[in-house]
Parts: sequence; C-alpha cells; structure tokens
Amino acid sequence: MIVNPAYGGSYAYGKTRIAAGFGTSAIRRKDRDEWVASKPGAHEGYVSWERAEAIRKMVSDNIPQSRHHGAAKHGAALLTGLRRCGRKLTVRYTGKKHDIPRYSCWRGPLDNGEARCIAFGELRVDDAIEHALLQVVGPGAIAAAEAAALQVARQRDQVRDALCRDLEAAHYEANRAFRQYDASDPENRLVTAELETRWNRALTHVQEVENKIAHHDTDTPRGTALPVEDLTALGSDLEQVWFAPTTDAKLRKRIVRTVIREVVAELDDIASEIVLLVHWAGAAHTEIRLPKRRRGQHNATAPDIVEAVRQLARIASDDVIARILNRNGCATGNGNRWTRERVTALRSYRKIPVFKPEPNGLDLWLNLSGAAKLLGVAPRTLRLAAEAGDIKANHPLADDPWVFERAELSKTAAQQIKKRARQNPKHPAVSHPDQQNLFSSTTKKDGRNEAKL
Repeated sequence: MIVNPAYGGSYAYGKTRIAAGFGTSAIRRKDRDEWVASKPGAHEGYVSWERAEAIRKMVSDNIPQSRHHGAAKHGAALLTGLRRCGRKLTVRYTGKKHDIPRYSCWRGPLDNGEARCIAFGELRVDDAIEHALLQVVGPGAIAAAEAAALQVARQRDQVRDALCRDLEAAHYEANRAFRQYDASDPENRLVTAELETRWNRALTHVQEVENKIAHHDTDTPRGTALPVEDLTALGSDLEQVWFAPTTDAKLRKRIVRTVIREVVAELDDIASEIVLLVHWAGAAHTEIRLPKRRRGQHNATAPDIVEAVRQLARIASDDVIARILNRNGCATGNGNRWTRERVTALRSYRKIPVFKPEPNGLDLWLNLSGAAKLLGVAPRTLRLAAEAGDIKANHPLADDPWVFERAELSKTAAQQIKKRARQNPKHPAVSHPDQQNLFSSTTKKDGRNEAKL
C-alpha cells in the first residue's frame, strides 16, 4: 500500500507490463522511470507526496541488499553493512558463549568459492567510529558545518540565478521565433518551414534549461530547517543520549546511519593496520587507521576494575555498574568509557554472575541503605563502622557503594554496633519520638485549616 502512488495522491499509468514466455504470460512491474504517466497532486492522498516518497525510500533502504544497509537489528555491532571489495561485511559472533562480534567478508567463499577476504574484531573499530561520530556531531563541528552550509547555499543560489537568466533569455528567443513564424506568409512554404524549425529549436532550448534548473534543485543539498541554536543543543545532548543506560544498540545504529552513509574497510598488511574510510552524509570523507591486534596481544582491563565489577555485580545491574565506573573515571582496556554492553562482555569473559534479585527479597548481598535498614541503624552509623573495620564490608572504589553480606549482619559484631547506636543519646540510630517537624502540616478540622507543628 505505501509504495502505491495513490498513497501520496499521485496518478500513475503504465506501471506494469506483460512478460510472455513458453505459452504463458505474467504481469511484471516496471521501474518508476519506465511508467507512461505519473502526476503527483492529482487527487487527495493519505499523506503528502513528499512524505510518501520519504516513506517509500525508507522501506526500500530497510531491505538488506548490496546497495542498502538494511534495517537496524538488535545486535551489538554498530557498523553492520560496512563494505569491502564491493560486498557488505557480515557480523559473526565468536567465543564460548557467541557474544564476541567480528566483522568478516564471507560472500566470496560462499558464492564463488573464493578465498576468505578479511576479518577483524568489532570492539576496536566500533570504539573508533563512536569517538569520530561524537566529535563530528559536537557543538563546534556543528557550527563549522553550518558555516560551510551557508557558503554552499550562497554558491547554489548563484548557480540558480545564472540558470534563471539563461531561462529568461531562452523564453525571449522562443517568443521572438514565434512572432516571426506568426508574421510569415503561409504561401511561402520554404520561409515558413525554416521559421517553424527555428521556433521548435528555441522551445527545445527552453525545455533543456528548465530541466537543468529542476536537476539543480533536486541534486543540490539544502540546509536544515532547524536553527543553529537547536542544532548546537542537539550536539551537546548527543553524548548523554549515546551513553544513557536506556539507549540500546538499535538506537545507536540508527544514529550512525543518519550521520554516516558508508564505511569502507581495508587491511594494510605492511603497516599492520585496519584502514576505515568513513563517508559522511554531508559528502565529506575521513580516514581512520587502527593498529591491528597481533596474535597474543591483549588490552586487558585493570585487575582492580575487574574486582570492582565482581563486587558490584552482587548488588547492581550492568547499567548501574557502567555509570559507577564512569563516575569514578575508570576506563576499559582500550581507554574507552564503560557502557552496558562492555560491562556485559567483561562479566562474560571473567565468568562473573549477573545480578538477579531474589524473588523472596532475601538477597545475599545488600547495599549500605538496605543493610542499615535490615540492621535497624542509620546508614551513616553503619558506614562509619565499616570504615573503622568493626564490620566486614567491600568498598573497592572511592565513589563505589558499600557491599554488605547478609550473613555478616547477624553476627556478634553487627549486633554490638546496633546496641551501641541505641545506647548513644547524642546520635540515636532512629528518629527521637519527641522530635518536632520543621515544616508545618495542614490538617482540615471543623471546616477550617489549622496548622500544627
């Protein structure tokens, strides 16, 4: 339905043809440039013609072909569909749990029995593209791009003004040729035929100039309708959206495909580098070179970060762990920020169990507030006791939450902390029963509002 011209209010004729063969015939669809007639705006459509064309193009691009990326999937690899040798690289998941993505070219061996083309890991390549994308869409880059767009717009307007002047001159010549033809004597056939030929030639030149203007308006990119301030705000917010825990891999891929038209990969065996040629949507190109990892070379995460993840996985999900590591300034082995996918990959590689709350609420490990509530003391009291070593607790990083084992809260040391807190009149464990509220509460009594402390 959405590829039918009637969806956008267009009349079309001659969209099909009959293909005959071996005593049978079948109806085949023609390409759009082979239709006999197509008249947008002939009747009212469900949507406007421009919107219908945008939807049709989006549906066409969602089909995975050699010319299109295909729709964004849920896999972790950002650059699914980058090209090499004219073919699209595919993503293969390796490892014991099939959770380590790798880009590889397998169409040659599968289709033509050729030797395998290239293959390399996904993490380093995606990190480089992620860094380049956040730099390109930054506020400073957007301001420079807007200035360049204004310059291109001025050049486009100058070219269009010149074409409009050519069209005006062509119309003048056509009108002059028509007046000469109209004023000629019909009985003088030789003169009339020559003037008619000149008139037709002038009309053809008018049509050619009009086609040039239409081609110029179609192919020349126009600037965005958003103000520069809004674009700068979008550039500032992109990094927050990109690293937000609610942003999944599918949304990141859609962002990449909006900004990047194509990525061409190549291997430089002499320099032992991965060469990425990024074709941006604005027709600019960027070459990125990454050192290829040699056999046996690993950029491992620091042991203290691994231990911190091991402790935090007892009380927090991968999203929370990624935010805690970034807040503490911790980086991956490649020096990148932590995301949910990277924490998951680290846990999988280090065989760290994932956090799963107990259905009955009796978790084996608790954070500071949960442990203080279970013990019946204030969180500050329990934290000071843990810092003094009066109770066993884990605190691997400076800005990490405390991790308490439930079994430790029932031991003698924890009960003594609770007893001391209740016997200390200056620092009670809970609120004093005679403590008054600083803010007045309004209650309704006998139809009047009475304020009480």
